[in-house]
Amino acid sequence: MAACQVQGCKFEVPAALNDSALCVHHYLVWLDGNCAAMRRETAAGATTERHDQIASFVREHGERLSHVATGGYRLSDEVKARVLNEFLSLMNLRENLERSMERAAKARPAP
Repeated sequence: MAACQVQGCKFEVPAALNDSALCVHHYLVWLDGNCAAMRRETAAGATTERHDQIASFVREHGERLSHVATGGYRLSDEVKARVLNEFLSLMNLRENLERSMERAAKARPAP
C-alpha cells in the first residue's frame, strides 16, 4: 500500500482509494467538502450537463465509499461513523440534485 499524498500524513491508502491517493480520513474530508460545494451549486441552479456530472459523482463515490467500508480495511468506530455520515452527505446531495432538476423542469415554458 502507498502512503497518503497529503503532506505529513503517514497513513496508508486502501486499495479502494488508490485513484485518489488519499487515506480514509483525508478522503472523507475531501468528499465532505465536495458534497457541500455541490449542494450549494445545485441550490443556485446548474445546467443539465452539470446535473449529470454531479449524479455521476454521487454514484462513483458512493460505490467507492462502500468498498472502503466493506473492503476488509480495519476502521475505528469514529471512522465508521464518519463513513456513514458521508453516505448521508451523498444521499442529501442526490436529493438536492433531484429537487433542483424538478424546479428547473417547472421553470421551463411548455412547448
